[in-house]
Amino acid sequence: MELVTIHRQPASILGLAGQSIDAATVSLAFEAGINYFFFYNLESENFLDGLKSLLVGKREQTLIATGSENWNIESLRNYLDCVRHRLNIAQVDVFFAEYVSPADDIVQLQAVLDELHSWKDQKLVRYVGVTTHNLPIAKQLIEVRHIDVLMLRYNMAHRKAEEDVLPSASKAGIPVVAFTCTRWGSLLKGHPNWQQKPPLAADCYRMALSHRAVRLALTAPKNRQQLLENLSVLHSPQLSQQELTHWQEYGDLIYGAGQDSFDTQWI
Repeated sequence: MELVTIHRQPASILGLAGQSIDAATVSLAFEAGINYFFFYNLESENFLDGLKSLLVGKREQTLIATGSENWNIESLRNYLDCVRHRLNIAQVDVFFAEYVSPADDIVQLQAVLDELHSWKDQKLVRYVGVTTHNLPIAKQLIEVRHIDVLMLRYNMAHRKAEEDVLPSASKAGIPVVAFTCTRWGSLLKGHPNWQQKPPLAADCYRMALSHRAVRLALTAPKNRQQLLENLSVLHSPQLSQQELTHWQEYGDLIYGAGQDSFDTQWI
């Protein structure tokens, strides 16, 4: 399955996640070639203002993605309605059941996915997705084919998904959205045992995109300048095998320096 806009334009390989950027930066991102926009909630007012303005004339050329960790069906419906009202749109392109973990009730997850698929039938959403850090869950969801999109933590340090999750997604035709590509910024800081330059954020996105199963990488710049630097990914060639090996070696060092259990558990 391919992620496309209403006008059947492919999703950009870089997606913009709403954080602290201003409204003008949203327009800048679109003009530069980004057409996939993601937000976790409705608290990023400036981002949402910019997105709403953009959608007035460009709705059919964009992909709007969001989701929720709240699995109460009524709360999910309320959130969907709030998103549609906030952005003045009839449907959301991608809606994710977020952060599925081993502690979650599988029966409840199934009920949530059934609800999201009913929205798809009603044309309230276009793609049903799940976000997770857990590889066995990711693989299971791919195998049962009950999702259209998988959003997965994948970066230089967290690469265990390459063993079977990403190949399974590729075989099933389920596009993967990579997030935490800079590992919460820790990949950019270097390592005591790494004598060369640490990667730029753009290197991190290119690394994630080097796997054929990864359809796009999410970037969440804190300001306009960071976005301008990251936009180079849109026009950069794929990493060479030498570059790939270089950053894999670096990622192995960073992974081993995880400071808490969340850094290294599951992936």
